Amino acid sequence: MSATTSTRPGPPARPSPPRLGRRPAPRPDHKKKSRHVYNLVGVVALLVMAFPVYWLVVSALRPNHEIRSYDQTLWPSSITFDNFKRAIDAPHFGSAIQSSLIICVTAVVGAMLLSTIAAFAIGRFHFLGRKAFMITLLVIQLLPPTAMLIPIYIQLNGLGALNEYWGVIVIYLVSALPFATWMIRGFVINIPKELEESAMVDGCSRMGAFWRVIFPLLTPGLAAASIFSLINAWNEYLLAYVVLQDNDKYTLNVWLMNFTTSRGVDYGALMAASTLIALPVVVFFMFVQKKMASGLTSGAVKG
Repeated sequence: MSATTSTRPGPPARPSPPRLGRRPAPRPDHKKKSRHVYNLVGVVALLVMAFPVYWLVVSALRPNHEIRSYDQTLWPSSITFDNFKRAIDAPHFGSAIQSSLIICVTAVVGAMLLSTIAAFAIGRFHFLGRKAFMITLLVIQLLPPTAMLIPIYIQLNGLGALNEYWGVIVIYLVSALPFATWMIRGFVINIPKELEESAMVDGCSRMGAFWRVIFPLLTPGLAAASIFSLINAWNEYLLAYVVLQDNDKYTLNVWLMNFTTSRGVDYGALMAASTLIALPVVVFFMFVQKKMASGLTSGAVKG
């Protein structure tokens, strides 16, 4: 008896999904057109941001009668440096420079020192209340110092800090601490721990490894945070005006009130003085802007 084998037809084959073809590469003309559009947008944004600075400098070089004229031009008909001479010869100019330098430099250096230590502690150690401390820093950063003007004034009056440099220094230092701590913390957590551990294996203490290895790598963060702190302290007006009461102790921004009198405003000297006040921050930025590039730790650890 022979068995016969019958072949049953199998299920119909499923149609294979269509292959998705690659998108055609953009044409070089399209890339060039997009680049031109982006360049144009960047140039327009640069002109909008740079025009107030340009107008400030040009107004400082205009004669007073041309500044008060209704017919303004983009370039003065005649250039004069008399506005700068009147600004420099104004009363208490030298003492205002001294006050601003003492207050701002001390506040920035103190803020960078304290914020670096705080940022290293937050970025490297896990301790009780760490998250609460970080949230507190954010909340403090959200509060403008001018909103706390009355409590600050009462506290400084109780401490005898009114009309004293150190009273303004404390305000500027505390105002810069939250932002500087958060910024430097971002650089701390991006530095490999292996660098610090290697230094400690070679005989360095925790603090020695920090100052010899970690601190030099924090230069970009310190540069960015110091610029932010210096700009805020250098340009602040209201708190310095309330705390400082003698003309000999006024900062440069408060000193600018000398050009506003009952007889009117000396706009030429005011613009010239404002230009002179902006120069130190620009010079400081030119010195530290090379340090603001990140990526100093790239390739520091062998993988």
